[in-house]
Amino acid sequence: MPSQITAIVPHWNRAELLDRLLSSLAAQTLPPERVLIADNGSTDGSREVAAAHNAEFLPSPTNSGFAAAVNRGIAVADTRWVAILNNDVELHPNCLERLIHHAEETESWFAAPRLLQAARHTILDGCFDLLARSACAWRAGHGAPSGAPFLDPQPITFAPLTATLIRRELFDRAGPLDEQFGSYLEDVEFFLRCALSRSRGIYVPTATALHSGSATLGAWSPRMVELIARNQLLLAAKHFPLSYLWHVFAGQMLWGLLAFRHATGLAWLKGKLSGMLLLPSVRRRSTPSSRTVLDPILRPCEQRIAELQRATTQDSYWRAYFKVVP
Repeated sequence: MPSQITAIVPHWNRAELLDRLLSSLAAQTLPPERVLIADNGSTDGSREVAAAHNAEFLPSPTNSGFAAAVNRGIAVADTRWVAILNNDVELHPNCLERLIHHAEETESWFAAPRLLQAARHTILDGCFDLLARSACAWRAGHGAPSGAPFLDPQPITFAPLTATLIRRELFDRAGPLDEQFGSYLEDVEFFLRCALSRSRGIYVPTATALHSGSATLGAWSPRMVELIARNQLLLAAKHFPLSYLWHVFAGQMLWGLLAFRHATGLAWLKGKLSGMLLLPSVRRRSTPSSRTVLDPILRPCEQRIAELQRATTQDSYWRAYFKVVP
């Protein structure tokens, strides 16, 4: 029985990672019908690796970012489902089968697996995303042991495009990824639009995948911090009402302190400056939602962050955030 899945892999160099991912796709109990490598100008042997695995290679002369690469893949995908996968992911053999089973059984628009750290399989890389009124997102479970409270399937609003199965129709319903975001938070912004269109998903903990994490730029690299700092402002400008101003200001300042602790404070400042320069154009082409529309989406997210933080990691950022916001 055909899987009705197209796997889309945004990719830039790191052919060895791509080879591992494609091997895990070939080993799926329900393998994808098509595998599209949306390349961003790789200069290594990535094309040859794709050819060895019979994957279709979609070349680009430049690195246009994660969002643009995904959109190129979506434009040619013709199956009912698409699986968006980072190149540093390896799927358990039954991952896609379990995702599509639960998504169809619950009539969900998308399904996210339980992501484990590739270096330590008992530690979570993350399960699903949660967005606060600060325009800061948290990957639920990141760094926590892979156990309770992350072993039960549950409805979710935000899924990480690290590895997520999505109905192809959802991109017609909510629109493509916003290419102005490039990389980082482009998935949060997309799923916020999905939530506004009442399209929700499901977290499937029995579907698992390994994630190396920040394999392209590196964890807390200056470039990563710069892009996240910029895109937090773009997200707030595009969607948040002015009544969220205190939440955004407080959350962004706290995140900036975290960046300085990781010796990337200058990159944070550079990202904020870049975002501020783009704010007028973002506001001109966007209509932010009202508080009455966003509160039912984001307040439960904040409550869930607080609950999971108490149960697991107790991150200093979120402790401080919940002390200063109402």
